[in-house]
Amino acid sequence: MDFFIQQFVNGITLGGVYALVALGYTMVYGIIQLINFAHGEFFAAGGYVGVILLSFLAAHGVMDTHPWLGLGIALLLTMGYCAMLAMAVEKIAYKPLRQSSRLAVLLSALGMSIFLQNGLMLTQGVYDKAYPIGFTAGGWDFGNVRISLMQVLILGLTAILLVALNALVFRTNIGKAMRATAQDKVMSALVGIDSNRIIALTFAIGAALAAAAGILVGLYYGSVRYDMGFVPGIKAFAAAVLGGVGNITGAMLGGFIIGMVEIMAAAYIPHGGEYKDVFAFIILIAVLYFMPTGIMGENVDDTRV
Repeated sequence: MDFFIQQFVNGITLGGVYALVALGYTMVYGIIQLINFAHGEFFAAGGYVGVILLSFLAAHGVMDTHPWLGLGIALLLTMGYCAMLAMAVEKIAYKPLRQSSRLAVLLSALGMSIFLQNGLMLTQGVYDKAYPIGFTAGGWDFGNVRISLMQVLILGLTAILLVALNALVFRTNIGKAMRATAQDKVMSALVGIDSNRIIALTFAIGAALAAAAGILVGLYYGSVRYDMGFVPGIKAFAAAVLGGVGNITGAMLGGFIIGMVEIMAAAYIPHGGEYKDVFAFIILIAVLYFMPTGIMGENVDDTRV
């Protein structure tokens, strides 16, 4: 039982990261029916900007005297940077193709993913960059169950961001405009909603959440790598499909399920750790076969925008 509880804690920790990244996929799809395959690179960019900022603050002694303040500053600046990067990507790579075929937009997304990944490789190098993680050491022991400070930080910050996103989408005028744009761009424009601004804002919010996940993963594992966004991005996409692409609550649920399945399979299936990346794709194939709309998805008429 102790072993199961330990793996459960590990699973929801990893699932929280996947949920943050999956939200970007599902929000963008809900607005413009685009699978943004460059989204995983915002996750990687967040990890790199985070390590640069935290290393700078550590060099100036901030992480020794006020470590949590330094982490908060790095987190906010990283989320802001990736939000602006996402708006630039949307304006350059997606907006000119908005009236083109879906294949053209898909190819543009794949090309932008390769471009951003190679940009990270050329500017930051091919070797891992270490995070200053001394201030996140420690944890609590409950019998044979170990809960680290980083796990509590990841779950706490994930919960705060998920609640804040739900409040934004369902309790504010901006969220109402986002939902109206997702349902019908023409009618929303007739009542004065600027769809271009809403689409750019949606990209920005999704990228900011992915950037936060990037910093958390860097702190959790101790380092980042230029190609770290590809596999988690695909798993987060699987989580979005599992929950129902376009459904925010479904993306959150899908992220936690994917994380839990990955950890439990690695723990209980012989040699499961060697194939842990496969389970997300098995779930993706199964969902597409048996439940194409996902757990909380809806059948949407193709004539609706």
